[in-house]
Order: sequence, then C-alpha cells, then structure tokens
Amino acid sequence: MPTLQYYGTGRRKSAIARVFLRPGQGTFQVNKRKMEEYFPDEALKIVAKQALLITETAEKFDVLVFTKGGGMTGQAEAVRLGISRALLKFNVELRKKLKDAGFLTRDSRSKERKKYGQPGARKRFQFSKR
Repeated sequence: MPTLQYYGTGRRKSAIARVFLRPGQGTFQVNKRKMEEYFPDEALKIVAKQALLITETAEKFDVLVFTKGGGMTGQAEAVRLGISRALLKFNVELRKKLKDAGFLTRDSRSKERKKYGQPGARKRFQFSKR
C-alpha cells in the first residue's frame, strides 16, 4: 500500500531540494542524515523549519529531504520553499500564512556571470593613465 505523502520542490541559487512530508511525529531527515548533523549552524536549522513553525504543523509530519547543489544557506532556503509548497498540497488554507511570511516566493537572485576582458562580473582591471 503506498504511503500518504506530500511533495514540494524548492530552489535557491544553484541548490535544489526535493521535500516529502509524511504524517508522523516530527522527524526531520536531510540526505538520509538527521537535520542536526546536516545543518550544524543553528540559524540554518531555524530557516529550514520556518514554514512548519509558522503553520504550527511541525509535530504532524515527518520531513524527508533530498538536496543537492549550492551551499548550506542556499540549501536551507530551498528546503524552506519545498516544505511550503508541500504544505499547500496538504492544506490550501495555509496559503495566507505562508504568503504573508514570504515563503512561497522563489528567490531568483543568483550569481552574475563573469564578463570577458575583466576579472569578475563587475570588477575592472586597474586603470592606468600612463
């Protein structure tokens, strides 16, 4: 028998998080490791769990996340977006809370590409008059 689960995809910079919410006691796994091991920084744990805390559903679901690409901050914010989208599939009435907190907006900021003839995206080589 297939288990009941809600799926959401989150992206931020070059990080991608596939999030599965399953009815349970509130366990949180990221890439088959406990969240405390995967995100050692306390701030990142809070960012990843924000959507569950604001909707008061942290104890209702077991969260299973598979994430790749990017860095720790990008992955944590991708997890937050993925959880938010999965929660909408669970209950559409949570939309207002999530929308007001800004958790349903995909943060499209990413690294600007390096331009030819200069050392970085915006930086220029030093100008020499003589």
